[in-house]
This record gives sequence, C-alpha cells and structure tokens, in this order.
Amino acid sequence: MRIELATAPGDQQYPNEDYASVALPASGSGGALVVLDGVTPPEGGDGCVHSVDWFTARLGGSLLELSGSRRDMPLTQCLSEAIARTAAAHSSTCDLSHPLTPQATVVAARWNTERIEHLVLSDSVLLIERTHDGVTPVLDDRIDRLRAEGRRLAPLRNVAGGFFTAAADPAVSHKAVTGELPRGEVRALAALTDGASRWVERFGEGDWTECFALLRKEGPQALIDRVRAAEHADPDRTAFPRGKNHDDAAVVFVEP
Repeated sequence: MRIELATAPGDQQYPNEDYASVALPASGSGGALVVLDGVTPPEGGDGCVHSVDWFTARLGGSLLELSGSRRDMPLTQCLSEAIARTAAAHSSTCDLSHPLTPQATVVAARWNTERIEHLVLSDSVLLIERTHDGVTPVLDDRIDRLRAEGRRLAPLRNVAGGFFTAAADPAVSHKAVTGELPRGEVRALAALTDGASRWVERFGEGDWTECFALLRKEGPQALIDRVRAAEHADPDRTAFPRGKNHDDAAVVFVEP
C-alpha cells in the first residue's frame, strides 16, 4: 500500500482551511480517506464565533472516524452524522441558519478487499485510476453548470436548483455524487481540493491523466509546487482569472 499526502496554505499569514487525512484499520485490511476544502466567507460575518479551519477539523475528523469504523453505514450516512455532530458542537453559540455558516466541500473514499466507495460534494475532485480504463474524474459539476448559464452563485448556495456544500444540514449528504467499484478494477485514487486541481482546471497545464501521472511519479507536493509556480507566473491574474492568486491546496494519493 502506498499513501502520500500534502497540503499547503494559500497565504502563510492565514490558517490553512483545507483538511486531508487517511485512516487504516488495525486489521490492516482496507482504509478511508477524507479531503475537505473550507469555504472562506466574504467580509461581513457568517454568524459563527468559530473559524473555518475549526469547522473543517471537526467535520473532517468526524467523517474520517465514521468512515473508518462504521462499515455498516454508507458514506452518505457517515457524512450526515459527521455534519450533525459538528453542528451540535456549536449550535448553542452560533447561528447555523446563516447562509454563510462555516462549510466545506467534501471528498471521501473507502475501500476493503471487495469494493471501493466514493463520495464527492461540491468542487473538489476524486480521480480514480482504473485497471483497464485509465483515469476517471469524479466531479460534482453543479457550480460549473451554473457559471456556464451566467448565474450568480451567491444566492444559489445550498438551495434547490443551486449547488451544495457540507454546512449544518445533514440532509445535504444526499446531494453528493456517489458510487462504488469492485476493488479489482481500481489501481489508485487521488483526492484534490480546487487549490490543487487548478493545475488542470484553471491553468491547463495538463489533463486529468497527466495530473495523475505526475502524482504517481513525483507525489502530491510536486503537484502543489507546480500550481504555485503557475500562480507566481501570473501574479496579476490577467492570463488566468481567478478569485485568489494563491489558494489553500490539499492532495491525497493512495494505492490501496
């Protein structure tokens, strides 16, 4: 089994709001990975006394524990329970009905000797290297579709017809893109927040297959380094328009 992960803040003066971790059971059979990208709220407050990195640490830790220990629960149920636990941890101090209450994108995967399950919510990505069919990206493309329609995203967060993130409503887990594959059909997995996937999606340095090849050969830190180089080459964001010059980035690479 090969497991590598790397994460880096977009700005060293601010906390990294991404979360990345892997759990392996004591039996040595199977495992789980979780990658979250905390959503930085705009100026003006989010109704919460806690930081986004506090939220991603709580949610990510709960989701990883449940994914690894509760094999009887599907990943959607694990995410629902993790959201409920996290909401309960700050419902007495914070306004969880606020539309900008701390929230995150989610990638989760879990494997044993027979199958591999996955879940993707919002704009982080899971790459699956198939034994015979190359690299398949698992994407929740709601944001891309709304942008293509010229829609303004802010009013469409966690509402019908919009896009969804993990915030305070456990039911959002059923909006995630999910699936499973026989274990023998999968060679490796990679989970990326959009601060890392911009190597493909924003800068066009390569496609998903080339991205996966880079991860396999040089590891997650090499991908983040390539992203930073592309960002530094376009400091004014004119060649490649983007909301942040540098974004938090996290990558997990697993050969189960």
